Amino acid sequence: MKPSMSLSSLMSGLALALMSGTALAQATTPAVIFDMGGKFDKSFNEAAYRGVEKWKADTGGKYFEFEISNETQRVQAIRRMAERGASPIISVGFAQASALNQVAKDFPKTKFVIIDEKVNQPNVQSVLFKEQEGSFLVGALASLTSKTGKVGFIGGMDIPLIRKFECGYEQGAKAANPKVELFKNMTGTTATAWNDPTRGGELAKAQFAKGVDVVFAAAGGTGVGIYQAAKDAGKFAIGVDSNQNHLQPGTMLSSMVKRVDVAVYNVLKEWKPGILVLGLKEGGVEYALDQDNAKLIPPAVKTKLDAYKADIVAGKIKVADYMADNACKN
Repeated sequence: MKPSMSLSSLMSGLALALMSGTALAQATTPAVIFDMGGKFDKSFNEAAYRGVEKWKADTGGKYFEFEISNETQRVQAIRRMAERGASPIISVGFAQASALNQVAKDFPKTKFVIIDEKVNQPNVQSVLFKEQEGSFLVGALASLTSKTGKVGFIGGMDIPLIRKFECGYEQGAKAANPKVELFKNMTGTTATAWNDPTRGGELAKAQFAKGVDVVFAAAGGTGVGIYQAAKDAGKFAIGVDSNQNHLQPGTMLSSMVKRVDVAVYNVLKEWKPGILVLGLKEGGVEYALDQDNAKLIPPAVKTKLDAYKADIVAGKIKVADYMADNACKN
């Protein structure tokens, strides 16, 4: 049984029964558990995948991996990795927090990591992001770019974390244009909302029909449908988590990047228990500017965005956090 392994080999009872002393000796082999949508979701999971692959390339190390295909697998997958002696075990995504909380108690000597949520266990490192800060920047970008004064937001699953993106986006949009109109939708209330590009496209088309000409998608794989709808309508879209500018070059205005790749790489290099929070100051979030969108953002707009960023980093602008400051809830 070799890292990286397939889902079927990991979950095979026979493979577990045959686990040898050699496998047990690989106590420092890390593991990454990707959540719903898989490691090639072009978004959050894929960013984590890039991080662990960079670690692999730089160190020559190997790692175990598993892709969650349904919610019932989370506890079992984390437990199986711990039983194999993997450490640290990285759970990608807030949805794994409850499962990790259960398993971490049973393996006190194993190191665990949760990305995008907090688990209060002495053997867990929790990595969080200030999504509101990066979302503020792309909100300002949307307002500064919009010709109609109407911008949109489409989230995936309706949860506080995605409202955090929405709230930061709204603050940035209104900072750049106090009269801007903001149209908001969530794709759904279950995990399927992360992978429903058809529904995402429908919501985007409905917003475009109301005059929206820039839409920010914080919806995982659902965003693919939103970006296609923007391309078809000749409108702008803003990606999320990974740099998605290349998906529809010419109509992808930018992406609100969460450096999940950097977070994963760094915890593999140096694991520390406790909470790590990454914002603009720490390089944890950013708006993406590259060859695919450079011509879409005029120098004057970039200058304004750089000024907003500097003020946030310096503490002159405090971007309210939906989950902590009771903001954007009216």
